[in-house]
Amino acid sequence: MGVYTKTGDKGQTSLFDNKRVDKDDFRVESYGTIDELNTFLGLSKNYINDKGIFSLIHGIQRKLFDVGAELATEESSKRPMVIKEEDVIFLEKKIDEYTEKIEKPNYFIIPGEGKVSAHLHVARTVCRRAERRIITLSKATDINPYLIKYINRLSDLIYILSRCTENRFEKVEFNKE
Repeated sequence: MGVYTKTGDKGQTSLFDNKRVDKDDFRVESYGTIDELNTFLGLSKNYINDKGIFSLIHGIQRKLFDVGAELATEESSKRPMVIKEEDVIFLEKKIDEYTEKIEKPNYFIIPGEGKVSAHLHVARTVCRRAERRIITLSKATDINPYLIKYINRLSDLIYILSRCTENRFEKVEFNKE
């Protein structure tokens, strides 16, 4: 059997409960962007030499499968919340841990000063887009509030990790006048 089913040829796909929806449905956009984020994190991981960061990103990738599954299930009453408060707290602790290793980030930087950080900055911006897609979805249906918090904290963590992998960076100065 091939990987193609031909069931999506008319612009629809199935959610986990087998309900058919359009491929541009807010829900599909949300979990599709999570899939894209997971892929960019995987790409980033290929350039990371730090075993701690590598392992952390790998664990996050596994958790993103849970996020995608939760988003791909339409009725929240039919599924347990996979992302919980302790997942958000875990990310907050990692943000604090890695923030201590860098210069205080109180200015803008130009992304891409190194291969690893450039890939992580792409992952960060995809994570921000995923958050926006999930917020849009949350206006139409109930979404696990910890899921939104998790993705928000994740983008912050990816930013800090990108900074940890930079050997040098260029600050962007701007005049507020």
